[in-house]
Amino acid sequence: MSHTDGVIKPKTKRSKRFLQNRESKLTENVKNAMIMKGGNTSETVTHALKDIYALKKPNAVLYKKKNIMRPFEDSTSLEFFSKKSDCSLFLFGSHNKKRPHNLIFGRMFDFHVLDMVELGIEKFASLKEIKNSKCAAGTKPMLVFAGEAFDTDNEHKRLKSILIDFFRGPTVTNVRLAGLEHLLHFTAVEGKIYMRSYRVLLKKSGCRTPRVELEEIGPSFDLVMRRTHLASDDLYKTAHRRPKALKPKKKKNVSHDAFGTKLGRLHMQKQDLSKLQTRKMKGLKKRKVVGGEESSSSSPKRAKTPE
Repeated sequence: MSHTDGVIKPKTKRSKRFLQNRESKLTENVKNAMIMKGGNTSETVTHALKDIYALKKPNAVLYKKKNIMRPFEDSTSLEFFSKKSDCSLFLFGSHNKKRPHNLIFGRMFDFHVLDMVELGIEKFASLKEIKNSKCAAGTKPMLVFAGEAFDTDNEHKRLKSILIDFFRGPTVTNVRLAGLEHLLHFTAVEGKIYMRSYRVLLKKSGCRTPRVELEEIGPSFDLVMRRTHLASDDLYKTAHRRPKALKPKKKKNVSHDAFGTKLGRLHMQKQDLSKLQTRKMKGLKKRKVVGGEESSSSSPKRAKTPE
């Protein structure tokens, strides 16, 4: 590829396809995440990053080398790696005396940090410690959020949005019952966030609907929220703006009620009801006017003479 006046021009078909894949699209690809560790990490953070990478595969990139950076002070390095690996989500792990066992979840907009939340690990159980059969890699999980804070507190609301972006997986049109086998549960209680991972078991119930049981498979986290970097309302609104081509076109005189029922309104010209053809009946026949008096068009019946 050659640079001409700041514009990258591809020389080969391979480089042309690479640049076309990086261009903005009406329907974006699945969001990829880069998972990296800082200059100093603990064993807990290292195992936690590997386990989250196992949940996120194949839409994740794991950096094994240490990267000396401080995202809250300077996000230049994060933005560089984001553009290089074409990832709009990131997870950064670090460890120090002031903030032990630290995880930073964040996301990008136009290869610039949009918002990020710092969480501290208080208790952790890895995939290997919980010895149960696991779900297949790449399984789309179901996400459940419990706790009033996810609906009332602004920071928890934004954290919920980041976690949904991070773990939701690819967008699908159809879902089969047997494919609902992985559940991620997030609970916000008393300033802490509990993350649990379950395998959904469908067992015989004696009827058509199966009996559902949950089996914990790991990883398991007890987290506490630390620092946050949230985008302004205007930038957040801009990041959620949809292209005009994707917006549904409004149809005239068509509306939907609260239950989703489609309602339509028809506009017709004024009709002359006197010319309206109704069911033909003898009693509805029009009478002829003879000498100022109305008479029935049908001949009157003869009276019977007494015998």
